[in-house]
Amino acid sequence: MTHDHPAAPDRGASRPFGRLLTAMVTPFTPDGSLDLDGAVRLAQHLVDEQGNDALVLNGTTGESPTTTDAEKEALIRAVAAAVGDRARIVAGVGTNDTRHTIELAMSAEKAGAHGLLVVTPYYNKPPQSGLLRHFTAVADATGLPIMLYDIPGRSGVPIATETLVKLAEHGRIVAVKDAKGDLTATSWVLARSDLAYYSGEDALTLPALAVGGVGLVGTSTHFTGALAKQLIEAYDAGDTATALSLHRRLLPLFTGIFRTQGTILVKAGLAAKGLPAGPVRPPLVDATTDELAQLRADCAAAGLELPE
Repeated sequence: MTHDHPAAPDRGASRPFGRLLTAMVTPFTPDGSLDLDGAVRLAQHLVDEQGNDALVLNGTTGESPTTTDAEKEALIRAVAAAVGDRARIVAGVGTNDTRHTIELAMSAEKAGAHGLLVVTPYYNKPPQSGLLRHFTAVADATGLPIMLYDIPGRSGVPIATETLVKLAEHGRIVAVKDAKGDLTATSWVLARSDLAYYSGEDALTLPALAVGGVGLVGTSTHFTGALAKQLIEAYDAGDTATALSLHRRLLPLFTGIFRTQGTILVKAGLAAKGLPAGPVRPPLVDATTDELAQLRADCAAAGLELPE
């Protein structure tokens, strides 16, 4: 499964989840309960209007820390039934408990997910040997392809290069959502494995492509999806000038969506556009008037309109 020497990625064959994925928010009703009808409408918008090849459900942007296991399964079933014929459904199943993660993985597979996103166990800060055992145990327990989620800013522990290269030997561990922000480390993993790397930071999409990445798992892509996909396709076609132009155009929103916690601003922006979103669940808080005004300014700077 690993390459002995650095090799240029075969972009046609090494995109297990396509080019563009959005980590979808989970719509709630005004009283804070799960809005499955809204989730279906939002998923259809993201796939049919924003060009997403796949959707990540039950990620952090989907408020997975505050949704129940039953809600997670219901969300996967509803969205997979609605758009699973034209987009891949990647279910976030990662927790800091290996047994619970395996339970969520098995539930997601039964509910119709096409792949799994498994984040580094957070807070308990396992050693690299623990990460290797955790990810391998999840991969052994399911038949679905797995995208590892390397985000030390949230988890507290990076997945080391040697650990990633070792995990790449597992037939079902096929991709990484890379939010480490270390393109040198990314480059070393790509030179020594056949893992498909997706940028986990919107603004690093183009730099990640330049070192061999294959796409983006985005947050601002609730709004920028169609243009972000154009960026990736332009780079693939060798039109780096267009890719750079789009990167610079979208930078205000690629970064602005994270001025506060990303879910908060995405839900505020979706509501302004008349799309399903609803409130956030505590401990998150809904966007302030000033935060929404700043989001409108960031959208305008990227050439995108957010209605008043």
